[in-house]
Parts: sequence; C-alpha cells; structure tokens
Amino acid sequence: MTDAGALEAQISQQINTALKAHDADRTQTLRLIKNALKNKAIEKRAPLTPPEEQQALATMIKQRRDSIEQFTKGNRPELAAKEAAEIVMIEEFLPKALDEASLRTLVAEAAAEHAAATGHAPTPKDMGPVIKAVQARLQAAGVRAEGRLVSEAVKAALAG
Repeated sequence: MTDAGALEAQISQQINTALKAHDADRTQTLRLIKNALKNKAIEKRAPLTPPEEQQALATMIKQRRDSIEQFTKGNRPELAAKEAAEIVMIEEFLPKALDEASLRTLVAEAAAEHAAATGHAPTPKDMGPVIKAVQARLQAAGVRAEGRLVSEAVKAALAG
C-alpha cells in the first residue's frame, strides 16, 4: 500500500464484499473509515500518504477507546461492545501493533543510543528526544504502538 489511494481502493472493495454478504455492521464501519480518510484528504487538499492514512485510522481507534470508556461508565455495555468491534475492523488496515516486550526492548535501545550521543545516562528530562527516537524506530520497522504506551514505557525506562 505504498501509493496514495491504495487503502481507499481496498476499503471500497471490502465495502462491496460486505454489502454482498449483507453484513450491515461491517459495511457501516468500512464506510466510516472511507469517509474519515476522504475527509482528511479534503482537509489536506491532496491525497494522503500511507503514514497520514495510518494516523487517521489511529485517531479513529483512539476515539472509539474513549467512547468505550464513556459507555462503560454509563452502564451501556452493548454500545461499548459495538465500539470494540469497530476497533477490530479498523485495526485490519493498520500495521501490526508491537507487543509490550518488544516495545520495552525498542525503548531500551533508543535510551542507550541517546546516552551514547549525549555522553550521560538519560534522565526523565530527556523523555522527549527518547520518545522521538522510539517513534522513528517504530516507523522504520513498519509497526505501530499507541502513543500512551510508548510514553509509559519511556517514562519507566528513564525512571529506573
């Protein structure tokens, strides 16, 4: 999916498949994804690059996680379950998420690299540059990790 529009074409094809299978929930979620990508491209006034597409999808996932939290607090488990199902469908179009152990390893490597570059062990004050290094490594590896998890992992590595 390196060229612009490839993801949108893939989603359109999946919408047709879901329509033929009479899968209303999947069709609705796929249309939401397609509209979000189209709106982002209109906002940018240019086709989206793959990283921008991934960012748009990550934003959709974050919104749904927030909704799940609110629905759970509001004692609406059926709506929380619907949002969780949408997250699973959106994640189909994103790179594989990095597991926690691999993320910790990546953070340790980035912290060691920062220590070598600056000449001193990284402290909590060095959190910003270390997070940037981790994000760059994630992108280079073609995987993703939620920003909150990256931040927590870096904070734990620099504190201890």
